Amino acid sequence: MVTAVRPAPPAPATAALRLRPRLPAVRHLGPNWYASVMGTAVVANAGATLPYSFPGLRTACAAVWALSLLMLAVLLTARVAHWLHHRDQARAHLLDPTTAPFYGCLPMALLAVGGGTLTVGKDWIGTGAAVPIGAVLFGVGTALGLAAAVAIPYLMVVRHRVAADQASPVWLLPVVAPMVAAAVGPLLLPHLPSGQAQRTLLYACCALFGLSLLATLLMLPLVFARLVTAGPLPTALTPTLFLVLGPLGQSTTAANKFADAAPGVVPAPLDQGFLIFAVLYGVPVLGFALLWLALAAAMVRRARRDGMGFGMTWWAFTFPVGTCVTGAEGLGAHTDLPAFDWLAAGLYAFLVLAWATALTHTLRGTLTGRLLAAPRRALPEPWSATGRTR
Repeated sequence: MVTAVRPAPPAPATAALRLRPRLPAVRHLGPNWYASVMGTAVVANAGATLPYSFPGLRTACAAVWALSLLMLAVLLTARVAHWLHHRDQARAHLLDPTTAPFYGCLPMALLAVGGGTLTVGKDWIGTGAAVPIGAVLFGVGTALGLAAAVAIPYLMVVRHRVAADQASPVWLLPVVAPMVAAAVGPLLLPHLPSGQAQRTLLYACCALFGLSLLATLLMLPLVFARLVTAGPLPTALTPTLFLVLGPLGQSTTAANKFADAAPGVVPAPLDQGFLIFAVLYGVPVLGFALLWLALAAAMVRRARRDGMGFGMTWWAFTFPVGTCVTGAEGLGAHTDLPAFDWLAAGLYAFLVLAWATALTHTLRGTLTGRLLAAPRRALPEPWSATGRTR
């Protein structure tokens, strides 16, 4: 009698290999990584309009813009791979109330690089190429920014389950994206036909300004109330306090961009009205931004004493501060006060230092694989965070 020989079951290692997901390196690549593109692009954008100049600054800004463009291309490719091969994780990010707001970083990354293309990128690729690239990035970034401003709050209401003591500055990210679009849009006005086309874009940017500002005014009290009633954020999340500077500095920047673009686009005296608004709005808002900067810096210093190490949240030290730099630059130009120029220069020095630090640690963490590894479950803290925040 011949006994059939059954094939041996696959070895555990072989079975594990078959079950292993494709491109495991990008499985835990979250949308928060777009903050690195934003932080890099704003170094170029803010440096290009500094009131003080020195040899090589413009070239250095163009080089940083080129780096931001490369980072954007690489990250977009990696995120596409993430959605193709790890859809379960991508859906989990959208349903995680601590991770979903970071989807607001994607449109801001597109817009920041697009703005840099129109300001310093044209030095290397020419105006003929810079304008269509900037226009495409602006259009796609604006559309995605509006989508995020609606979709993420919708998910927060109907799908996410959050308590009042879970309010975080990260909640501001989806609603700030339209404000970035409002500040970038005026850069395209000189390249549009005069008349209706220019006026339509300018007023559309004003509408983006308004919807983002009012949405921020809804979110910001929740964030401050959480700090007062529940105490400091967990140490790993403390740098996100700097995110509050984003809508403050970016709205000041946008108001000044409107004032720059209005003459010749809208009839008098509306063009002067934009200038008056830029100063009357920008000065007090920038003053509040400095107050918040002092508070956030004190909280970060406290967190450092408690052992706060590097995480991807450190990129919050870059883009929001950069928006305050461009806001101060605009006010300096419209008020002719050297104090705003000094403020812009001082904040820019901090921005460059913070960017270099965050970039160095990010490169090191990427090469070692630490930043791309699965998130470790944190110990219980006063505020529970279940999503990846590194």
